[in-house]
Amino acid sequence: MHRVNFSYVFAMKPYESLLTKVLLVFVAILATATIADSRPVEKGKKPVKPANVVPTAAVPGAKLFLLDPLTKSGTAHLYNLEYDKAIEDFEGARKQHPADAFAINHLVQAVLFKELYRLNALDTTLYADNGFLTGKPLPGDPQVKTRIFELADESLQLSEKRLKANPDDVEALYARGVTRGLKLTYVAIIEKSFFAALRNASASRSDHERVLQIDPDYLDAKTVVGLHNFVLGSMPLAARIMAGIVGMSGNKKKGLDYLYEVGRSDRETSVDARVALALFLRREARYQDALEIVRTLTSQYPRNFIFALEEANVLKDAGKGQDAIAAYTRVMDNSRAGVYSDPHLERAAFGLAESLKGQRKTSEALKEYESAISLSKQPSDGVRIRALLGAGEMYDALGKRDLALKDYNEAIAIDGTSAQADLARKYVRSAFQFQN
Repeated sequence: MHRVNFSYVFAMKPYESLLTKVLLVFVAILATATIADSRPVEKGKKPVKPANVVPTAAVPGAKLFLLDPLTKSGTAHLYNLEYDKAIEDFEGARKQHPADAFAINHLVQAVLFKELYRLNALDTTLYADNGFLTGKPLPGDPQVKTRIFELADESLQLSEKRLKANPDDVEALYARGVTRGLKLTYVAIIEKSFFAALRNASASRSDHERVLQIDPDYLDAKTVVGLHNFVLGSMPLAARIMAGIVGMSGNKKKGLDYLYEVGRSDRETSVDARVALALFLRREARYQDALEIVRTLTSQYPRNFIFALEEANVLKDAGKGQDAIAAYTRVMDNSRAGVYSDPHLERAAFGLAESLKGQRKTSEALKEYESAISLSKQPSDGVRIRALLGAGEMYDALGKRDLALKDYNEAIAIDGTSAQADLARKYVRSAFQFQN
């Protein structure tokens, strides 16, 4: 047992808080990896049974994706953001496999992601900077929360039962890790209970690392482990030291290598790994690499609004203003044409406004900011407060100070603790001006 100097620990507390929040949100938004394992057997090779694994004929587990038509169709609906159809299919699969934690986890994921999408919490723009570290809890539906946690608890009980009989049951370990990750997602993103979620974050990684120890070829487990490694490996030195004190470690290169390995595979979690890669590469300013990853997703799921929007987001962050404007415009046109299921046009309008602002097209940007404000379904979704700040900036640039102040004050009223509110207060004191 290591002894730690208390004055040192207290000095590191700010880094501990930052580390925990960043880790939990990144893992939450990306690490709810789909829980089927579609590992094909290579030609000429016999299937290798992992050591100490007791097969359970009555529980298909990872084979659901291969053998169950409802799971296949539900997964396709899930990645096309057709959440109601996905939930219906996964409900059917759960009824056919009531003792299968994998089947329940699929359903939990669909219910959870439907709620996150409703709350605009799947917008990667909100995670491209550190503004998400502050802010109020999101207004989640209490009934949805109850259902998520009841299903998650049922899944955990099934996994625990199998692990009690065989502690090295890789499918039970993997399923339990996913369930813990799903619970983490809710408490970290919606409730913003970062420290309450820490137990699930560490436990989820621990389960999947154990899976890899038993069966190194269980590639899907590398998604969560890769996420943890990248995020922890990306922290400043002081934060990494703090992480070591609380028993967490990371390696940035290892994390990316794991995610690339899964992303290039034909496993079901390939999509989740690529989503993670796109965001991480974007934050690393490796925009061309991120764009190549995103385009594999838009090609595979052309009806997915989030993937189409992400392509425009990457172009914007890469400084390709005209290309970004064209991409956002295309997303909005396709949305109105019915290409996507339940598109959140406020997000595309906001991205378009930001791109127009970057090109100093002030009046056009203002129009799109106002469109994003009017389309925003709820004040707490992160889009409205950003759009109000942007509109205020454009009013200032146009010399309409009274209208600018109105938008700044409304942004502050939504969430006075946010990074956007801090900027709004700055511009209340001194008008926004474009930098030369």
